[in-house]
Amino acid sequence: MPSIASIAKIDFPFRVSQEEVKQFVKTLFATSYPAVERMVSAFDNTEINTRNFCKPLPYYLDIHRFEQQNAEYISIALENSVKVIEECITSANIHKNDITDIIFISTTGLATPSLDALIINKMKLHQHINRIPIFGLGCAGGVAGISKASTLATANPDAIVLVVAVELCSLTFLRDDFSKSNFIGSSLFADGIAACLIVGDNHVSNQKHSIKHLASQSKLYYDSLDVMGWEFLDKGFKVIFSQDIPTIISETIAGDVIMFLEQHRLTLSDIKNFIFHPGGKKVLTAYEKALTVEGDFLKNTREVMNDNGNMSSVTVLYVMERFISQGFQDGYGLMVAMGPGFSSEMALLSMTNK
Repeated sequence: MPSIASIAKIDFPFRVSQEEVKQFVKTLFATSYPAVERMVSAFDNTEINTRNFCKPLPYYLDIHRFEQQNAEYISIALENSVKVIEECITSANIHKNDITDIIFISTTGLATPSLDALIINKMKLHQHINRIPIFGLGCAGGVAGISKASTLATANPDAIVLVVAVELCSLTFLRDDFSKSNFIGSSLFADGIAACLIVGDNHVSNQKHSIKHLASQSKLYYDSLDVMGWEFLDKGFKVIFSQDIPTIISETIAGDVIMFLEQHRLTLSDIKNFIFHPGGKKVLTAYEKALTVEGDFLKNTREVMNDNGNMSSVTVLYVMERFISQGFQDGYGLMVAMGPGFSSEMALLSMTNK
């Protein structure tokens, strides 16, 4: 069974408090938007304490053309992807030339050649590495990346699959968009970059733990394409973010999780580690009410959100890193994330401390 050999993340130097972001947005929109006082109250209900940004706050004062924003995305993504990859391969004691596959995941910027090609060129990775760039999975991308990497490593026991997830959500912020979705997005989303290595059975891990991928499941919910995503405008990416998301989760997640686990002769009580993408406070509440698991089973998920905000696909990898660095229970782990489509991604793990 494929296993996670290592994982690494970026903490940008421009972390700011949620209260500071709130006051910044309030000032930004005060002269143009009469309802700003009512709208910024959304910042107080997120349970986010600090946000992880790739740029200092004053950068967002100005209106930036899409061309400028996207150039920043490519530059910052490349520089910091290399940093987390180097940390990953050092931690796993793997030589960069032995990486067989690279999966690059992002939904917040565009590049052709894709960023994986830029990474290979800059790091001088093996020229015959198998490349899989993935765009458009949004918040679900992190779990999907782990699952797709595990599929590759199952097919090839010699595989060393590098998964890189980059989301620079703040660079999609539209200074002159006064929609409710933009306000909600500005109260939640942040920036993050993470990488992990998935290895096949022919590799022996040097880690003090074993995290193996057992199974995965993807689901697309019919007739929900307008729930979450982007509207692509001349000026950039305009967020689509429906207030119905928590309701959809509360109505579907329990049945989906239970059915997925039953396929592997398991129940919710068998799961010891819940590695969930947070989404936001209302999403976490929907998970808790629907799944009715005893105890604070989403503690690590909530704390990652508290400290960083919602970093889209990257967030669940930060949650996984937190489980690894702070300790987990021996037993099964369950990764869950929801994304555009509307869709869900799940992965079942076996997690053991050596």
